[in-house]
Amino acid sequence: MNIKDIANIRKQFKLDNDLLKVKDIFNVYIRKESNEIFHQEHHPFPLLDREQQELFMLNFKKVLTGQLDVKLFELKFQEHAEDHSRTILYDGLQTDDLEEWKMKMLNIVDKMVKDVQYDYDIVITFIRGDYFKPTKKTNEETDENARDSVYTHPFILCSMNRTEQPKKSLLFDFVEMEFKANIVVDSIINLTSPMSGFLYPCFTENYTDVNHILYSAGKANQPNYYIIEDVLNAEPVMTAQDDKAVFEEIVKEVVGDEVDSSTLSNVYEEINRIMEEDEEQDIPKLDYKDVEQVLKVSGVDEVDTEKVEMAFQKVIDDKNYELKATSIVPKSIKIETKVANISISPQDLKYVKQVTVGGKRCILIEVDEDAVIEGFKLIPETLLS
Repeated sequence: MNIKDIANIRKQFKLDNDLLKVKDIFNVYIRKESNEIFHQEHHPFPLLDREQQELFMLNFKKVLTGQLDVKLFELKFQEHAEDHSRTILYDGLQTDDLEEWKMKMLNIVDKMVKDVQYDYDIVITFIRGDYFKPTKKTNEETDENARDSVYTHPFILCSMNRTEQPKKSLLFDFVEMEFKANIVVDSIINLTSPMSGFLYPCFTENYTDVNHILYSAGKANQPNYYIIEDVLNAEPVMTAQDDKAVFEEIVKEVVGDEVDSSTLSNVYEEINRIMEEDEEQDIPKLDYKDVEQVLKVSGVDEVDTEKVEMAFQKVIDDKNYELKATSIVPKSIKIETKVANISISPQDLKYVKQVTVGGKRCILIEVDEDAVIEGFKLIPETLLS
């Protein structure tokens, strides 16, 4: 799934929407002390009161919110695994029998609590429903409605949420005309910040992909590898942060840890060019040959295939690893000094240089207009080295 596919289904999670129908909701409450199921409860989703429906819909949208390879990860299932979750979820997707579907979801719950101890009670919520995508756009000239013909995609979504104990408070009782301590013993389910979740299967444009699953991490760049590998039986992933760090280490292995701003700017510009040329490919990837070409085009001397291949092997222990181009180019570049920290966009890095003026190192930023600080225009100065 690319970010467009995810956005398309996420925006459908709203009430009274004929393009997405949630049929069933199944909640399982797990106690932290025993990791056992304390309570389980199923309802046809349309029979929940409207306030509960709204709260859950917001929770499901949260599961599908975030950047790819940062909070959201499209996972490929492992080829072989005992009690494979792909089989469990696929069977759950196919069955019309409610009790069988619930048993399949309880199988997933068992895997979630099997070898881990949680610090708080958790609630695991499963829903199943249908996502409808129009086959074509509405034609105003012929009065042909896009909803007249749709692709139908059954899905299962899971959301894992922690519970919190309410804080004690003081309230004023207007009936008794006195102050009272408000003590609430009921747990509060934190639906605003899911700790994990997934959507099965993945949807790419109009096609269903049962061999991939969309995983949602609770925090950016912090996927839960126990959930990914042991619960979902999927292959491990690299975050965008990891890919960026790997690329930087590979470049350092090849060219050293000192580089001028022009060369670095050229590297980012070349990667951007590759992404623009590969628009048909959702996520362009760079292998060691691509990295070699990027460095050569950027003006790095003494670069050869063997050197880059060895750098891949040393840093990532896999010479055939492919880096996601979208993860490598940062949105902003930080220039750190003792005097000040400066943030600049990658495309403007070519205007920054480190120079020596009067025997002192300085950061020189080329600008086309007057610089303004706190509303004052700076007076141009001429410095002679």
